[in-house]
This record gives sequence, structure tokens and C-alpha cells, in this order.
Amino acid sequence: MSNASEINYFTESGSVESVNVRIDEQADPRLRQVMESLVKHLHDFAKDVELTQAEWGTAIDFLTRTGQMCDSNRQEFILLSDVLGLSMLVDAINNRRPSGATENTVLGPFHVEGAPVREMGDTISLDGKGESCLFEGRVLDLKGNPVSGAKLDVWCDNADGYYDVQQPDIQPQWNNRGVFVTGEDGRYAFRGIRPVSYPIPDDGPVGQMLAALGRHPNRPAHMHFIISADGFETIVTHTFVADDPWLTSDAVFGVKASLLAAVEPGDAGDTMWKSRFDFILNKAGKD
Repeated sequence: MSNASEINYFTESGSVESVNVRIDEQADPRLRQVMESLVKHLHDFAKDVELTQAEWGTAIDFLTRTGQMCDSNRQEFILLSDVLGLSMLVDAINNRRPSGATENTVLGPFHVEGAPVREMGDTISLDGKGESCLFEGRVLDLKGNPVSGAKLDVWCDNADGYYDVQQPDIQPQWNNRGVFVTGEDGRYAFRGIRPVSYPIPDDGPVGQMLAALGRHPNRPAHMHFIISADGFETIVTHTFVADDPWLTSDAVFGVKASLLAAVEPGDAGDTMWKSRFDFILNKAGKD
């Protein structure tokens, strides 16, 4: 610890130094770096807007209610991070890839581990709702070679705009979820429904914040994918319906131009729509 004589009494102008000097020199270096920067930016923010005590109290109440809204099926803090664009920023910093490799986007709060492994061409829609859609394409490396043994973990909302975990007493378990594994040709195919746009849960403090800011809670229609294969970086991404009206104002900033996928009329009697998209994996440890 620094000697007490080296610590200045707290003042408005010297607030950052007063706090950061108390971090023990033996603290983990990365923790020290993060906390010193956090304190600096928090204090600079408060000074910049001249935060009032009433506003500070409102912020504490907001964060308290956000925490109280969290449970095993709902993570209000993830929603808060998403709508502030922080989730996308952290994802971008940690998943920089070379040109041509498929980009990441937000995981979202509704992924569930342990979805059933299905055969290629199987349907993931179990509730009989929605307009049928064939999703197909290839998993390739940056040289265009097919990736065998790639696992595609896929999920989406139902035709009413809800994920199965949001309606456990209404939707079948694992509705619109499944895992598919590519063969030697790297191809994948499964049937689901044409994705529909939906609002993020807006009945909590995050929704109240969006309303106060004049922002809508809507997400454009999309299909979620996690794609993993030995020797390659894992992709966490969506494909977005290319003509969705909410593409340019996604509530969680998840849309990237490279992830737009056309949804076209199907050519099979039992499939109303089809959507084709190729995923390009980057070798693990490669820039």
C-alpha cells in the first residue's frame, strides 16, 4: 500500500487520483489497468454532465431494478449492454477477422446449451406455426475449401416473435432449435420458419429507458448461428432477412451488411421460402 502521507484528501479536481492511488501496487496488473481507466472515465463523465445527486440516485435505482429483473431465463443486464451498443463493441474488439471471414454479432440472451443434434434437412420448428423456410449453404475456409465436421448450433423465435424459453408452458421444448454437423462437402441444410422481427423484452427498466429516449425495442428478423470446428475460430452470428424494415435501426446494433441473407420463394412444395448463406471460417490463431 502507498503511505498515507502520499494520498491526497479527496477533492473535485483531484478525484481520479485520490481513488486510483489507493489501488495496491501488488494488485493484478490487468485489473489495475481496467479499474484505473474505469474510475477515470466515470469521474470524467460525472464532471462533464455535472451529475446531480437526484440523477445519481435515479441511476442507482435503475441499476437495482435491472438486477432484480434478472433470473435464469432473463438477463436484463445483457439487454442493457446490448441496447447501449456495448455488447457489439466488446464483440468487435475481441473478434477481429480478415476480410472474407464471416463476422460475429451479439449472442443475445436466449441461447440454450444442449439443443438436440438433428439430421441434415430436418426441421427445427415443432409448434406448426409460421411460413416454412429452407436454410442451406456451406461452411468453408478462407481458401474456399469445405469444412467437414463443423457444428452449427441454430435457434430463432417462433412465428409470434417469442423464443421457447420465453413461453415454456406454450411452446414445445427445443422449438426452433437444433444442432447440425457438416459432412465432407461442408454443406448444411435444415428447415425452420421464415424469421420474424420482434421486440426485445421491454417491460423492465431497460424498456423504460428506451421509451424515455424515444427509441423502439425492435430487432429485425434473423436466424442465430454458432459455428464451431476443430482448428477454426468459433463464429457467433445471425443471418438477417435482407428486406426487413428494422435493419437500419436494430435495437441492439447487431446488423452488419455482410450478414444480410435473401429470403426467396421456395422451389419445393412443402417449403414456402429458402435462404442460402455460406459461412467462412478463419483458422484459429490466424489474423
